[in-house]
Amino acid sequence: MKSYWMQSDGANAVIELRDIDQPAPGPNQLLVRVKAAGLNRGEFILGHGLHKAGTAKQIGMEAAGEVIACGSAITGFVVGDRVMGRCPGAFAEYALMSESEVLPIPALLTWEQAAALPLTSMVVFDMLVVQGHIQAGEWLLITGVTSGVGVTALSMAKALGAKVIGTSGSQDKLNQLESQGLDLGICTRKPDFYDAVMKVTKDKGVDLVINTVGGSVFSECVRTLAFQGRLATVGYVDGVLKAEIDIEALHAKRLTLFGVSNKLRTPEQRAQAIPEFRRQILPLIDAGKVAPMIYQVFPFEKLVEAKAAMESNQHLGKIILAGTP
Repeated sequence: MKSYWMQSDGANAVIELRDIDQPAPGPNQLLVRVKAAGLNRGEFILGHGLHKAGTAKQIGMEAAGEVIACGSAITGFVVGDRVMGRCPGAFAEYALMSESEVLPIPALLTWEQAAALPLTSMVVFDMLVVQGHIQAGEWLLITGVTSGVGVTALSMAKALGAKVIGTSGSQDKLNQLESQGLDLGICTRKPDFYDAVMKVTKDKGVDLVINTVGGSVFSECVRTLAFQGRLATVGYVDGVLKAEIDIEALHAKRLTLFGVSNKLRTPEQRAQAIPEFRRQILPLIDAGKVAPMIYQVFPFEKLVEAKAAMESNQHLGKIILAGTP
């Protein structure tokens, strides 16, 4: 079967398409014919540590597909089911999914829409609900709201009843998100959004911040937090890994700062939130209240071009790699 691999020397990476043997499912795994897979920026950032220097690794992290074989211990799925989930080696004709991390695809979703959800939506669920404890009526600030994570967070937060402020360097993209429920768009890439946030929240500040940008806006994010506010760090596309922390504000306002990453989590830890995701979010997806936004779907043979499109920062929403013809 065809599978994409990435070779890294620690400073540079090369992507190549290989022919390898089709995998066989273990007792708790599903073998899936991949119909579509989602691109995630973090996988390609060498500084995130997902690729060891001098090694090659299958790439792709989330997919949607059709079950073609089930492991001996599988009880919740059968051959022919449409599924989506976390999927190591997703940029391939066939891939394995662990049953604990697999979700059924809601009937109204296409393969491409389903592929945009598993990893991104679970990360957003972690930020908003598991750690962020978002409540209806609360204010949420998303820096880099036009990213894949940002758009998904906007959609999910609005479905849960929150009010959302977002920053972006593109006014055109912010305008497009107004129809998705964005309450206030702030066109900036700089740490200069405090005044606008305080004005719209009547000097209260926001209850939760999702920082997808990184250290360059971290201090400004802390400034915008309300009493008992929470700040989620999910990325650092700016490459800035250090920032000052206002200890006085952290103390006086009883703030909570937390990170969102699957890098060091075990499969069991990753799967812990899935039952609650099924209960709270899948019905919203099924009802069309949480909907993935697809920017572009690339043919399977165009992964390098898809990666370049993502890194150009021109997209709004998710970039998807189609399955093989």
